[in-house]
Amino acid sequence: MSLSAEHMECPSGQLLNLLAGPWTLSILWLLSNNGPTRFGELRRKVDGISAKVLTERLRMLEEEDIIYRDYKPTIPPQVTYGLAERGEDLAQVLALIDKIAQKWQKVSS
Repeated sequence: MSLSAEHMECPSGQLLNLLAGPWTLSILWLLSNNGPTRFGELRRKVDGISAKVLTERLRMLEEEDIIYRDYKPTIPPQVTYGLAERGEDLAQVLALIDKIAQKWQKVSS
């Protein structure tokens, strides 16, 4: 069995691989701190992300049941994203990581 195959069998490795994708942590951090957020606002707040990449990341997170998508067929359509139950679990971890990052930032300043 190769090392990569062993890594994929590890639940922690699978989760970390998912979170390591581009922009994923930024999106989850914004949703955990701002609550349900519309697509356009997410795009403005995730500096440098394209609409295509944001859409891809959001779809992937929705497929994994980490976020939910609320679509309202108005003109223009309103699409809002928020944390699903799995995302709320991750929000707790992200809050701890944020706390450590702020602590370390103060030490290195």
